[in-house]
Amino acid sequence: MTIKTTVSFTERHHQFAKQKVQEGSCASVSSLVAQGIERLMQEEQEREAVLAGMTEAVRARLQTPRSEFIEMDENDTMFDDIRQRLSKTE
Repeated sequence: MTIKTTVSFTERHHQFAKQKVQEGSCASVSSLVAQGIERLMQEEQEREAVLAGMTEAVRARLQTPRSEFIEMDENDTMFDDIRQRLSKTE
């Protein structure tokens, strides 16, 4: 079902949307807006999945007896390695 609604844009956003339609990237401004909403919905689902995974990891960690924790010493570079990998993705 299609629902008609009114949307207001800034001049910048309106020009961008018109340009995308003229380029053929989408059939209409309405379809461009729908694509943007779909992308936001997908990103939200992905974020929720990641948070659910992190929640499960934290719960599992909380249920792990302290005697089973892995001890780290000053030679362990795990956190430095993670920081380095994260800096490459930014």
